[in-house]
Amino acid sequence: MTLTEVHAPAAHAVPNPAAARRTGPAPGLTSAPAGRGPDAAGVYGATLCILAALLFGLLLDVGPIGDLRHARDSETSYADLRLAFAQGTVPVGQTGTDGKLLALGQPVALLTIPQLALREVVHEGTTSGVLASGPGHRRDTPLPGQAGTSVLMGRQSGFGGPFGHIGELRPAETFSLLTGQGTQVYRVLDVRRAGDPLPPAPADGKGRLILVTADGPAFMPDGVLLVDADLTGTVRPAPDRPLTTQGLGPAELPMGGDPAAWVPLVLWGEALLLAAVVLTLARVRWGRWQAWIVGVPVLGALGLSVADQVVRLLPNLI
Repeated sequence: MTLTEVHAPAAHAVPNPAAARRTGPAPGLTSAPAGRGPDAAGVYGATLCILAALLFGLLLDVGPIGDLRHARDSETSYADLRLAFAQGTVPVGQTGTDGKLLALGQPVALLTIPQLALREVVHEGTTSGVLASGPGHRRDTPLPGQAGTSVLMGRQSGFGGPFGHIGELRPAETFSLLTGQGTQVYRVLDVRRAGDPLPPAPADGKGRLILVTADGPAFMPDGVLLVDADLTGTVRPAPDRPLTTQGLGPAELPMGGDPAAWVPLVLWGEALLLAAVVLTLARVRWGRWQAWIVGVPVLGALGLSVADQVVRLLPNLI
């Protein structure tokens, strides 16, 4: 063996960079992938979360939850009205004992229509928010039992739909209202819609009542339905009415929406958007199921809050 042969390196020990590049890292030694931020799928997921929360919130708000809310408000208003009767503080005009206009939503009467199995507390005002609790008294008209034409408005379908069946009333049928001036009995003249002839105007010093609701398919009204009825008993005295028709806002007219809902709608909408973004980020950090367990109740509550403001913007009689 020569000296050259002793010091020559072995052939298989010569490094081969090309071979190393071809083989890559050894199996089992691959490092864990770094965490990823939200991708396009996450953005789509946030968008779908918002749309789903809005849709289900709207369906629930005008459906079962709206009915439950109406039932709760009816019981609360009935208790308040009974207390006011016991204390003799039921309002008989547009203003209270302090001389200020009555607050929107204040109970002013109890409407009973036996033919329809209807007993509803009547509230002051006819905005969309007030009519979610039950029928409302149009503020620029006298209270039932007083001289002139009184107007009560109620929803056809949403929030219990208290006036959904008033079109079934027939001429000569009677119903009553209990007010701060006693029991007022009305006799139905007729049911009318847009284009129908108007009934003769009531004589001077007489009282008339008009019940108003939406007409047409549920939640898709195509007009207004009205029931005219004349007061059969003694006309009650009426105090001065400082609020005139010119001072009544468009939100209190038939089929009017409430523009005051825009500000809370924007605020609740921003909260819903922020919650959807946080849920998307939480899905990446925590995992899908953990994020959904925390996020679904939050999105549901915010969706209902947004839907409640959307309903206020819709026509007040649906």
